[in-house]
Amino acid sequence: MTGPEDAPEAPTPVDEALAAAVDDPGTDVSDVDDQVLEHPGAPAGGDVRAIGPIWRQIARVFWEHKLAVVSLAFLVLMILFCWVGPIVYHTQQVNQQAVLLNPQNAAPGVTGYPLGTTETGFDVLGRIMYGGQTSLTVGLLSAAVATGIGVLYGSVAGVLGRWFDAVMMRVVDVVLSVPALFLLIALVTIFHASEVLLVFVIAGIAWLVPARLIRGETLTLRTREYVQAVRAVGGRGHRIIGRHIIPNAVGTIVVFATFQVATSILILAALGFLGFGVPAPQTDWGTMLSNGISAAGNGWWWEVYPVGIAIVLVVVALNFIGDALRDSLEVRTQRR
Repeated sequence: MTGPEDAPEAPTPVDEALAAAVDDPGTDVSDVDDQVLEHPGAPAGGDVRAIGPIWRQIARVFWEHKLAVVSLAFLVLMILFCWVGPIVYHTQQVNQQAVLLNPQNAAPGVTGYPLGTTETGFDVLGRIMYGGQTSLTVGLLSAAVATGIGVLYGSVAGVLGRWFDAVMMRVVDVVLSVPALFLLIALVTIFHASEVLLVFVIAGIAWLVPARLIRGETLTLRTREYVQAVRAVGGRGHRIIGRHIIPNAVGTIVVFATFQVATSILILAALGFLGFGVPAPQTDWGTMLSNGISAAGNGWWWEVYPVGIAIVLVVVALNFIGDALRDSLEVRTQRR
């Protein structure tokens, strides 16, 4: 005679879902809703959670970082402010002669000038929009160029190995030993400063960090079974890099690129503050800070503080976003 403890257990929702997937080969387990399935047979470790698509896990973990979500919304608004704002709020920011009749050092609130004017008559609000276009463009493009060069350089060094790796990494060490700011100033002084030059000059020193990061990732990934299998069937280095190394290091790449945008904006601001920014009549946020220093000493704070706050908020927002991306992209290795 069998007692109640010997009766077969009722199938759980997870068991039913797995059985359906086995019976129907066409079933995509990624279509299962990402929800917690509570049942009496849950393991001692806790509730059972359906995995779902990887993008959904990344989005869920990112959404848990409220500061990162607010930062992302602020960054989108700042981009719209810099590029769409001038379409709505028309100001003259290119021709110095055209603003000679404007009041100089006008305080905020003066009719037609919400944030006042500079000592040369430019509208401060419009100037922040115009300078923001340069700062954000240089930051984004230099980060993209630096990340691309660093990823290719580091992955090639890691895949080739042996003396190739040693020589390529010693080149990185030599360039890193040179003070970055002095190297930037020297390059900008030798060549005619322009927005394109600043992009490549900043990227020329920023690619060293991702090169070392991706090289370390490559040394780990090249020992994996799937990479060894590609080598065994005669797969070449470019296939290993393009199909296996870079896709599996995408988390490191994206996080670095996010932080590098903030770093590039700060580097451009430092160069502009020292007088090595984009040439007039163009401007950037660092050049605006440099031009407003003397004005701040005279009490004309509106020529410094608004653009300084813009730089701080954008950089802090990018850092919050980078932190959230670092946590969310780790979902690939830890199921939550």
